[in-house]
Amino acid sequence: MPESHKDSVGLANLTEEAGQYDFMAKIMNRVTLSGQELSVKELNLLSVAYKNVIGAHCALWRIVSSIEQEEKSKGNEAQMTMIKAYRKKIKNKLAKICEDTPTILNKHLIPSTVGESKVFYHKMQV
Repeated sequence: MPESHKDSVGLANLTEEAGQYDFMAKIMNRVTLSGQELSVKELNLLSVAYKNVIGAHCALWRIVSSIEQEEKSKGNEAQMTMIKAYRKKIKNKLAKICEDTPTILNKHLIPSTVGESKVFYHKMQV
């Protein structure tokens, strides 16, 4: 991981271009811990990272649920056990992301900002 704020933001831009949103979210989390107010570009990077990470996990949930229904209709219990375990893993990951986001906003971002940024953070909470 880069050491400076500027390097972290640069790496977040690179990971966005590469479609590595999980890594991008981790980088932007680190940027938020710096205590500095985020620029408009950094706000967008944070938002894009979380939107895409959550969207990917929701899509994965739908795909696995669809496969689960197919296997259930076939009576394939061996597959059902694996699918349920995998779906639980997805659910836990999604829950963790959804729990972490308000913490980041409430503990690190909202208290240290004013104006439009504060409005942006409150909109992210919704």
